[in-house]
Amino acid sequence: MPLLVRFLGTAASRPTVERGVASLAIIREGQTLLFDCGEGTQRQMMRYGVSFAFEDLFFTHTHSDHVLGLTGLIRTLVLQGRTERLRLWAPRGAGKTLRQCISLGGERTTFPVDITELEAGATLQRGDYRIECFAVDHGPSTSLGYALVEEERKGRFNPDLARELGIPEGPLWGRIHRGEAITLEDGRVIEPSVLVGERRRGRRIVLTGDSRPCQATIDASHDADLLIHEATFADEEATRAVETGHSTAREAAQVALAAGARRLVLTHISARYSLNAKELEREARQVFRNTTIAKDGLEIELDLTEELATKA
Repeated sequence: MPLLVRFLGTAASRPTVERGVASLAIIREGQTLLFDCGEGTQRQMMRYGVSFAFEDLFFTHTHSDHVLGLTGLIRTLVLQGRTERLRLWAPRGAGKTLRQCISLGGERTTFPVDITELEAGATLQRGDYRIECFAVDHGPSTSLGYALVEEERKGRFNPDLARELGIPEGPLWGRIHRGEAITLEDGRVIEPSVLVGERRRGRRIVLTGDSRPCQATIDASHDADLLIHEATFADEEATRAVETGHSTAREAAQVALAAGARRLVLTHISARYSLNAKELEREARQVFRNTTIAKDGLEIELDLTEELATKA
């Protein structure tokens, strides 16, 4: 059951020859979640094999390089004859901008579009995973980061031991794996802990959108399998990063280190580093070695883990 992350656009502020602007997709068990929608996102989806059969589009904020692609994406879906509902999720106050993007051009949509404004701290429960929203620091802009967090998984069932204990294969095995004690015909009571191992941790992916380094990101990224953090500038532009509410590659790496994240991928790359981002990579790896610079089309696969869940 792989968890896939596909980077659709990795440039900051404007597209370049090498990079489109902000958008990425997370695919889990055939379900696609889209995050941000910079101009040309629908073409990037076609180019990199991301399905248009998605239901949820999350916006980190409403700066133009994160929302201008919504108009084109909506038009493409209309031309394809879509009828299924589309749900847009965005920070407080974003609804007006999103509605303007949808109505631009005056064409009618062929499907309902729901817009929900989210507050920091909100959680969207989706069966065995959830989306957590947290506030990030992008100057005066109301901005959110998102964490996709899987629930803990059941421990492994020991079928060989079950047979040794004389427990017939079938419904009794299922009951034990669900955490129920069973009583056998000979009167023996078998507790789940005899046959089921400890629960296993779920996966966690965190993405910040545009942001300065902040404690909320560190908290959300604790023990994350993957932290996707913006790195608009190198050290030489540290002052500019502060002025514009962005981060340097080194600062993003410091966030990953403080959070105890397992892997860091840097995106939202300034045009000056579009062709060659080795400087960003070098500065980040001086702090956090397991760092990758995203390119358009990059796919990262996170397999299920056998690591045990952390006890509270």
